[in-house]
Amino acid sequence: LRAMIREDRQMQAIQQIPGVGDLTASALVGSVGDFTTFRSGRQFASWVGLVPRQVGTGGKTQQLGISKRGDTYLRTLLIAGARSVIARTERSSWISRLLERCHYNVVVVALANKMARTAWAVLAKGATFDHVKWNSTESVNA
Repeated sequence: LRAMIREDRQMQAIQQIPGVGDLTASALVGSVGDFTTFRSGRQFASWVGLVPRQVGTGGKTQQLGISKRGDTYLRTLLIAGARSVIARTERSSWISRLLERCHYNVVVVALANKMARTAWAVLAKGATFDHVKWNSTESVNA
């Protein structure tokens, strides 16, 4: 697996994202292939199943838990990576503020969503991963 990753530029690019290791990088690139088929990072995160399910009636919408539709394996890997980032690394101010007001599992899914959107941006737009933007407080609104 590591030899395959050394030869693949896409896998190397998304491994720079905190929480994305060998398995997650190979699974993302292997299962998606062309990331430009998704119009946005939100559409990709929705495809994986990391966005809130919405129920609406009478003009009011209510956000529920994650939809759990999409690729179960990718979602599991991203959530496991997010848990390891929260548990084992120095927490950014964004994560700390979320933990003050939200349940731990909600923060884990929010970080997994951020990881999925960042992976989409890196692979669809050809951008390089930027640690400064990653730790920015304005990068994702909760």
